[in-house]
Amino acid sequence: MSNVIEIRNIIRDFPLGQETVHVLKGINLDIQRGDYIAIMGPSGSGKSTLMNLLGCLDTPTSGSYNLNGKDVSKMSDDELAEIRNNEIGFVFQTFNLLPRTTALENVALPMIYAGISKKERTERAEEVLEDVGLADRMDHKPNQLSGGQRQRVAVGRALVNRPSIILADEPTGNLDSKTSEEIMDLLDEIHRNGNTVIVVTHEEDIAARAHRVIRLIDGMVDSDIRNK
Repeated sequence: MSNVIEIRNIIRDFPLGQETVHVLKGINLDIQRGDYIAIMGPSGSGKSTLMNLLGCLDTPTSGSYNLNGKDVSKMSDDELAEIRNNEIGFVFQTFNLLPRTTALENVALPMIYAGISKKERTERAEEVLEDVGLADRMDHKPNQLSGGQRQRVAVGRALVNRPSIILADEPTGNLDSKTSEEIMDLLDEIHRNGNTVIVVTHEEDIAARAHRVIRLIDGMVDSDIRNK
């Protein structure tokens, strides 16, 4: 299988007053197209920083990051924004939905940035909301939805531009165990449909669903084990 992500010797430092905090200390990773990966590690291990780099929300201090054959470590902010919109779907712990807009409008949002016509945006958003089991909630605003339904809207928004990678950061962190199970079933299904799925989690039962678990400690890869 071909690699969708290749990371070589990624270092990420953050200045803190007179000091420099070394958060990532030379990470090397190959992620294949269609992989299902959990990234784990204690607080302060660098997993959120790695997630931000993988999602092109941040750039490394040094090292190279190839995404679908393009070196994104040297791209401008505008180029990174385009990559994020076309290649990566994000699912966050806090849902990050716009409170005054409907489920349909929240899901359609990434397509506005992609310059897709209103008719096509509406059709595609409706289709995706059906896929995530919310066909009857399209006109509801986030405050009219349960936590699990809000996360389904967020998953729909992540899928709408047909990205090659879904990045989920603690996607069940604010949900009860039954709803967590439903959201993870949805991510399993997205993976079966051909997406590369990367989940950052501190929960072992969530990580157990992935096919490969990467553990970070002190900004370095401590272990990288294939489960399935």
